Amino acid sequence: MASVAGARWGLVFWEQAGRAYASITGPETRTRPAPVPEGATFTGIDFAVGTSLRQVPTPALVDGGIELPDTTRRTFRLDGTRWETPGPDDAEALVDRLVRAGSVVRDPLLAEVLRGDRPAVSGRTVERRFRAATGLTRGAVRQIERARTAAQLLAAGDTAADVVAKLDYFDEPHLARALRSYVGRTAGQLREGAGGAIGLDLDQRRTS
Repeated sequence: MASVAGARWGLVFWEQAGRAYASITGPETRTRPAPVPEGATFTGIDFAVGTSLRQVPTPALVDGGIELPDTTRRTFRLDGTRWETPGPDDAEALVDRLVRAGSVVRDPLLAEVLRGDRPAVSGRTVERRFRAATGLTRGAVRQIERARTAAQLLAAGDTAADVVAKLDYFDEPHLARALRSYVGRTAGQLREGAGGAIGLDLDQRRTS
């Protein structure tokens, strides 16, 4: 499967051959091949930009991740606490518990910036806090999320020209370069559903 660039970190749980696994996934700055174990079943939680784990700085996760030890089919260990392993229907409940326990935190300054507010600090301070919380620059986050949106629109049937106009790409070659770098597909492949499996889940769960 082709893994698509993403600005968000997450938690992934999977089972294969009777064993359970869990990992923290980091933001991805580029597309890359991602192995999918045969017979494995997955549950993933995608966290909003600006949130982070108290235990692990997000910059340390960029283009990588950490497998969590001592995972069973019922529980996993994170931030010094054992939590119930979620299924697709109770992932949001786990997120709520992680937030209440302080294991998942949000920088209030970034919350302001992402709402479109202008906090009373310098642009340099905002950028430094943004990098500390996300591992990426604001510009990189915008480019990655715009490319993901472009891929979703194309897969839904929009033309390349429509996507260029909707998302303010300079022209179709500009869109093509972004798709190649962040999605690993051409506009035509996305419209036709060609090129193989792609890790662009429209139903991923996110914290607000």
